[in-house]
Amino acid sequence: MTTIYFVRHAENDHVAKGKLAGRLPGVHLNARGRAQAQELGRIFRSIRLQAVYSSPLERAMETALALASAQNLEAVALDGLLEVDVGAWQGLSIKALRRRKLWAAIQHTPSLVSFPGGESFSQAQARAVGAIEGLLARHGGRKAAVACVSHADIIKLAVAHFLGLPLDLFQRLVVEPASITALRFDSTVRLLTLNDTRASRVEEPRRKGT
Repeated sequence: MTTIYFVRHAENDHVAKGKLAGRLPGVHLNARGRAQAQELGRIFRSIRLQAVYSSPLERAMETALALASAQNLEAVALDGLLEVDVGAWQGLSIKALRRRKLWAAIQHTPSLVSFPGGESFSQAQARAVGAIEGLLARHGGRKAAVACVSHADIIKLAVAHFLGLPLDLFQRLVVEPASITALRFDSTVRLLTLNDTRASRVEEPRRKGT
């Protein structure tokens, strides 16, 4: 029996400003995101993790390091947890992207969508599922627990697959920054938690003198 805890990275300025970061380098957690990451570390202290894996992108690794340090573990980069490659859409505002024809297809028929210059949702899902299946093979012991820090769409795509949801329905799932979603793998797959936002509600630390 293995439990996979999917953790979306904490807040960064692209999230706060409504921009699609994609795989842009140098996108770090902001002050609120760092507070959320520390809160995630506190929440996970009650759970004995065998390992912490993360998307290699900075905002995910910074979140994973807070989890790993609370468990005396290392945060291990795993390419299968990388954000969807959104190609030419990288760095653009979501408000502007919503006016494009492709946006409706992304919401309603994502199985037919490939991002311009990027990957398709089906490719991203296969990549994420392959990574998770590899972790299940590696951490298949009794009552094993593993944390995977990744991105909203990757988490939703993986959860949809393991719960048997069609790809075209994966957008019905909600995964907010610094949220926790958990699946238990035994003789079947059970959803234990979806979009637990306790850590995301933490207050940004006040600056000195304010």
